[in-house]
Amino acid sequence: MKLHYSKILLFSLSLNIFVASSSGENNKNKPYITSHTPTTTSRVLSECDLYMSSYVNDPDMKSVKENFDRQTSQRFEQYEERINVKRQKCKEQCDRDIQKIIVKEKVQKSLAEKVEKVCLMCGCGLGGVASSVGIFGALTVNELKKAALVAATEEAMVEGAVSGTKTGIDYGINYIITELKGQLSIKFINSSPVEQVITVEMLNNPTLLIESVKNQYNVLCVKGSYSLQETICSAAGENTSQAMSFIDTCIDTIVGDAKRAADALTIQVTAENIMKLKDAKTAAVEASFVTHNTAIIASVVAILIIVLVMIIIYFFLRYRRKKKMKKKVQYMKLLKQ
Repeated sequence: MKLHYSKILLFSLSLNIFVASSSGENNKNKPYITSHTPTTTSRVLSECDLYMSSYVNDPDMKSVKENFDRQTSQRFEQYEERINVKRQKCKEQCDRDIQKIIVKEKVQKSLAEKVEKVCLMCGCGLGGVASSVGIFGALTVNELKKAALVAATEEAMVEGAVSGTKTGIDYGINYIITELKGQLSIKFINSSPVEQVITVEMLNNPTLLIESVKNQYNVLCVKGSYSLQETICSAAGENTSQAMSFIDTCIDTIVGDAKRAADALTIQVTAENIMKLKDAKTAAVEASFVTHNTAIIASVVAILIIVLVMIIIYFFLRYRRKKKMKKKVQYMKLLKQ
């Protein structure tokens, strides 16, 4: 650097010498009135001294060079100090940014790991729940279905028996009324229509009906005027004992036939009603449990879909975290370089 400065100074001195020589040539043609004696020593070099090294030992030149070197060094030192300050600030800012990035990466990594663990745990748990629901739900539904079918069968049997018994009783009562009107021409018993007098108790206990018919015979044929127009009087006869025996036999026969017909009809109707009710109730149970099975299947499918989504989220977050880790490693390598 000092050599360059010296060359610059030499170049400037040569220019001064050239200017001085030119001015000397010009001044030769001009007359001077008074002579001027210079009071200061000229530091201008002549052409012959241009390439001489005697200026190195010149104290003024050394002072100039030292001044220049000192100022230049001082400026370089100031510049270096400013560069160092800026470099330190940039380094501190970079360290702060790196620290923020590291903290952010740690938080994101921790959050991602937690989310991954939650997704994995939820997926495993829901997978177990889905299998449990599929297995135990199906078993439970089958057991409930069996119990419901048994209950439906029992209910159908009860309802069929009730309806069959009612049908048989109605048929037996109507049979007795028809036979009383047809064989004995009895339309009223104790001043009441025969339809209102005949009851279930008389179907099961013929004695009650026999007593009522005997009272009717006494009213019409014994206590009243005997009339052959009354079928019961003509059928039973005038002899009271024979009439009573006839009434016993006739009523027993009518009630016995009615009872047997009613029992047969009860069995038939009960069996038919039981089959119909059983089919209807079984179909209702099947339909209801088909709905339950559909609900269980839909629940299992929904749980499996949730499990699949959780697993997809888990693998996506894991892939994303690994990708960020690779970028972070590359970034750290670049920082180290």
